[in-house]
Amino acid sequence: MPIALIALATFIAVIVVWNVVVKRNMAEAMLLGFIVTLFFAGAQAPQFAGAAVASASENEVLYAATAFVFMTHFVEKTGVIDRLIRILSSFFGRVAGGPAIVDTLASGAMGAVAGGSNTGNAAASGAITGPWMVRTGWKPARAATVIAGNAGLGAALPPSASMVIMIGFAGSLVTTSGVYLALLVAGTYQVIWRLLLLIWFVRRDGIRAEKDSEHESPRTALRVGWTSTLVFLGALIPIAVSVGPLADLLAGPALFGEAMDSISLIVWIPVLMMAISAMVAWRELPRTLRGWWDFFAGSVPKFYTIGAILFFAVAASDVLAALGLAADVDAVLGQWSIPQWLLVTLVGLLVVLVAGPLSSSATLTAVGQVALFTLVAAGVDPLLAVIAILTFASTEGASPPASGSIFVASGITGARPEKTFIPLVIYYVVPFLVLGVLIALGIVPVPMG
Repeated sequence: MPIALIALATFIAVIVVWNVVVKRNMAEAMLLGFIVTLFFAGAQAPQFAGAAVASASENEVLYAATAFVFMTHFVEKTGVIDRLIRILSSFFGRVAGGPAIVDTLASGAMGAVAGGSNTGNAAASGAITGPWMVRTGWKPARAATVIAGNAGLGAALPPSASMVIMIGFAGSLVTTSGVYLALLVAGTYQVIWRLLLLIWFVRRDGIRAEKDSEHESPRTALRVGWTSTLVFLGALIPIAVSVGPLADLLAGPALFGEAMDSISLIVWIPVLMMAISAMVAWRELPRTLRGWWDFFAGSVPKFYTIGAILFFAVAASDVLAALGLAADVDAVLGQWSIPQWLLVTLVGLLVVLVAGPLSSSATLTAVGQVALFTLVAAGVDPLLAVIAILTFASTEGASPPASGSIFVASGITGARPEKTFIPLVIYYVVPFLVLGVLIALGIVPVPMG
């Protein structure tokens, strides 16, 4: 009997019921899920629990994820995101469909810089672009569809908590720099698809350009906020010294040698992004001890949530691994004679369905490990498997009926949420499910270095 798979199914059920039905927070759900998995260990439960807690306490992913959470809080509080959106608005404000283009690019920028949640992404970008879209001729339901559909870029582009979780599950099967670059390309595909959709929407709905834009000129926006674009160096510099010609040069015996192997992207990216944000927005930083207290206090609830979720998720994953999850997956797959493309599609559907009621990070903590084991056991390259799973999970923002992004976007635009359900599935969920399958099969290319 596949005890580990039964434990996994129970783990997922507890999380979904406690979060969606009982409507309690995800941190509590993960704690209960962890406790439930221990029941399957029987008399060995105390030893399993001790080993799992110790493993979770030492896991680099846990500390990296909290760093990303604080980085998100930091760049938002310093106004870096607002300046980037201001620049985008100045360039596209007078273009037909300009507000939707700004929403797409702003959501992508927020995903690349802040790595925040999809719902937060929809709220931050949609608060500006939603009313702007409706004012310029977009139907409320269409505007809400675009905003909710774009929200997935919060998880589709690196860095993100979802990426960190999957790197932790994959371990030595992948490198952080490899995942970062591959996810960047896969996320770029998503951005391109969204921009093509906007061209279709503009033509189909007869959207016209603004005649008298209230937005400032690109020259003015760049003069005031160009320094905000420097924050991207926080990601580019660690990548440049970790992979490629510069990395090879620095790793040579004449320079730093094997010491370069100790550079961790998931540690240095948030550190450098915060440092650069502090330099370019130093005027926005507190000047008093009380000000700094208030500044940091705003991030505490976010630390509690992501910290507890990841800690118990990692601990539960360790218990499931000890119960023999990998062996169970191999045994079950050995009984099935289905083609690889169908198996990849079924895994994608599993992730997409779980991502409906849960966030992308919660989805991956619940099913990311078994999805990865399944794809790798079916012969999918580990890097491609990670990127495909992240692509599947990025549908969270567009997955009706329980996605928070849908209701945030509908509230901003005044749309009825149910009017967005079918368009979101057709234009966003299905295409990105297909994209993930094609990436896993190696048909759509991503960097493999």
